[in-house]
Amino acid sequence: MAALTIGKLAKAAGVNVETIRYYQRRGLLDAPPKPPGGQRRYPAEQARRVRFIRRAQVLGFTLSEIGTLLALDAACVCHDTRALAAHKLASIEQKIADLAAMRRVLGDLVRQCDTGDGGAKCPIIDALTEE
Repeated sequence: MAALTIGKLAKAAGVNVETIRYYQRRGLLDAPPKPPGGQRRYPAEQARRVRFIRRAQVLGFTLSEIGTLLALDAACVCHDTRALAAHKLASIEQKIADLAAMRRVLGDLVRQCDTGDGGAKCPIIDALTEE
């Protein structure tokens, strides 16, 4: 497979050029040497790596966690990768529970407003200012 310019790499991976550069600054992608007067040439398989990074971000992994995943992939340590994914899943489940609780409280406050007399005292403001 032929080497790609940064623009072609970005297009093949479905990102923009600045994303490629950002991943390089974060240490997630290596920047190939730049020949004098020429453009850097990226191995075509780097597009797969960029897609991996983007998909991991969509699943909620931070770039730091993605760096760990990439290192685990290189070390072929599936057990550790599973542990990291299980930790991320638990974190997401906690966020969902927190959001559900917030939804209940806000729903109750909105209903209190809806059933109120429209007076000067707002149940939402009162609830937010209580100690």
